[in-house]
Amino acid sequence: MHEVTGGWRRVAAGAGLLGTDGTVHPTIFAEMSALAGRTGAINLGQGFPDEDGPGVVLEAARRAISDGGNQYPPGRGILDLRVSIAEHHRRFYEWEVDPEREVLVTAGATEALTATLLALVDGPDDEVVVFEPFYDSYAAAAAMAGARLVPVPLVAPSFQPDLQVLRDAVTDRTRIILVNDPHNPTGTVFTAEVRAEVLRLAERHDAVVVTDEVYEHLVFEGPHVPLATMPGARERTVSISSAGKTFSVTGWKIGWVTASPELIDAILAVKQFLTYVNGSPFQPAIAAGLRLPQAFFDELAAAMHAKARLLGEGLRAAGFTVTPPAGSYFTVADAEGLGVRDAAAFCRTLPERAGVVAIPLTAFVTPAHRDRYATMLRFAACKRVDVLREASGRLAALGRVSSAG
Repeated sequence: MHEVTGGWRRVAAGAGLLGTDGTVHPTIFAEMSALAGRTGAINLGQGFPDEDGPGVVLEAARRAISDGGNQYPPGRGILDLRVSIAEHHRRFYEWEVDPEREVLVTAGATEALTATLLALVDGPDDEVVVFEPFYDSYAAAAAMAGARLVPVPLVAPSFQPDLQVLRDAVTDRTRIILVNDPHNPTGTVFTAEVRAEVLRLAERHDAVVVTDEVYEHLVFEGPHVPLATMPGARERTVSISSAGKTFSVTGWKIGWVTASPELIDAILAVKQFLTYVNGSPFQPAIAAGLRLPQAFFDELAAAMHAKARLLGEGLRAAGFTVTPPAGSYFTVADAEGLGVRDAAAFCRTLPERAGVVAIPLTAFVTPAHRDRYATMLRFAACKRVDVLREASGRLAALGRVSSAG
């Protein structure tokens, strides 16, 4: 058989999917979702909602399809969506942006991130500093761009970085500091001190700050603070967000980038040769969503916070040590108190033992740091309340069995 060569090996290795024998393993998300399907377990592993988004948004998409909005949109995105993004930034953050020159619509946040790294990284001497654990596409995108990934571990249970470790990681070779806030997979929100240090280091070493803010409307206490709105940050920050998590339409893949005109032009130069454009009838629908009343956004965060608390109660009853999340879909639970030493192996048995699927936190880390997170699991709370109640009951039953044993 002909051997398939090329850059795919670098990408697969960067994402931790290349085995020692050269074969590519499926992602942990695919493996665990398949396990949920085979066993009938409740899937709290993958972060997608099981409810549709607001009726206003769904109806706007249907109307756009009926009205003929089914052909290529403009390369930067439909103007009304870009205007609504600018309105959103002004409304929530007092952040003025030019929808013509400083906003770019993308095929979700993943494409936005990949296009940004491909545009701004220039070879193997460039480094991308990332907080670890990290969403798996970060490592894959850095590998595509040919950059060296430099992880800065987050320290449990607060999941904030050691600032001295961060200072040591950022050097003159650092091209990008990648910040995911609110954070997947830990559910943390970075402190003001961390945000300020990221910006200080970026200025000192002439790095670009790239932010993944897809959970911006799922902060449980206090307002979300985009790094780009902090003093001196605007010209060196690329801000990325998307509609999927806010409006429960993860399959639509509508994201956006906000940055200076120079940075947007650089990213567009790459992005236009990836998907070119996408989601024409969904773009006006997301514009309608971004203009929903304040009550929608307040209720969204409050509802997710309540779900996280419900899930946390079940996890504690099962014997896990739980770090209460400050935002996002996710809750981290430590299974060390249950005698677990290998979270990945434990996750593979959990569907049979408790009828619940989770993801090991080691799926989001580099090999050098796996021991730090070896007993930790990520659970997603973005499910219906009745589903979470059932999952919490199953987990609590697991705890009673463990105690009896």
